Amino acid sequence: MIFETRHRRFLAEINVIPLVDVMLVLLVIFMVTAPMLYRGMDIKLPTSTSNTIKPEERIVLTIERDQKLYLDKDPIGLAQLEDRLKAVRQRNAEVSVFLRADRDVPYGTVIQVMDGVKKAGIEKLGMVTDPAGPEPVTDLPIMERHTPAVP
Repeated sequence: MIFETRHRRFLAEINVIPLVDVMLVLLVIFMVTAPMLYRGMDIKLPTSTSNTIKPEERIVLTIERDQKLYLDKDPIGLAQLEDRLKAVRQRNAEVSVFLRADRDVPYGTVIQVMDGVKKAGIEKLGMVTDPAGPEPVTDLPIMERHTPAVP
């Protein structure tokens, strides 16, 4: 009998198709979860069509509906605001402050916060708004006009 010696060649390549499948699944998972990692405070911002401030260093002041004030994400009182902003201004004179206020916050509260920013010597103050969309502005109270009676 003649024994035939066969030379078997083993395939020593990595099958990359399952690797690509796993990588695509991981990519989709990270793409879906990445926007959920940053969770800010829930407030309804007013709308605006212009947004022109592009600061180098920024501080965000947030006023929630219940008039709680936050410097970035740290709660702060209105009395402490001016001192904290002065300390920030001493570090960087070109600092910009963005004010985010819920649309239901009374106007007087927003003016008090803006006054505190100006007293701290910060000149760059921007108001954060949502882009204008299909939302009507008709829910604002309209002042009645009184016309004099003509005899």
